[in-house]
Amino acid sequence: MGINSVTLVGRAGRDPEVRYFESGSVVANLTLAVNRRSRNDEPDWFNLEIWGKQAQVAADYVKKGSLLGITGSFKLDKWTDRNTGESKSKPVVRVDRLELLGSKRDAEPNTFGGATSNSGSPNNEEIPF
Repeated sequence: MGINSVTLVGRAGRDPEVRYFESGSVVANLTLAVNRRSRNDEPDWFNLEIWGKQAQVAADYVKKGSLLGITGSFKLDKWTDRNTGESKSKPVVRVDRLELLGSKRDAEPNTFGGATSNSGSPNNEEIPF
């Protein structure tokens, strides 16, 4: 029995690249930056491939910097370079479940004086009433 399960939380490294097919299928590709435990370390980068309704959600709501949680499986894409004939490969996480973890406020500029809060909940200075 084999287990191939990947769970990651990180930020989108770029806006999703979305392709629509004549069959009605849709695929979104993007990168995900996942921080390591130490803030001094560079993040780990993962290539994500999202299909179907989840891909449409990514196309509509995910932007560079969006906080995402994903579960999926690891796969290795293989192809032959057309110019050199060389065999190439890259690791990809095929996403089964996409969670938008950031709030709507994270995606929009703050309209209350420019101050932001990283806690996800407003502090007393941000409440408009």
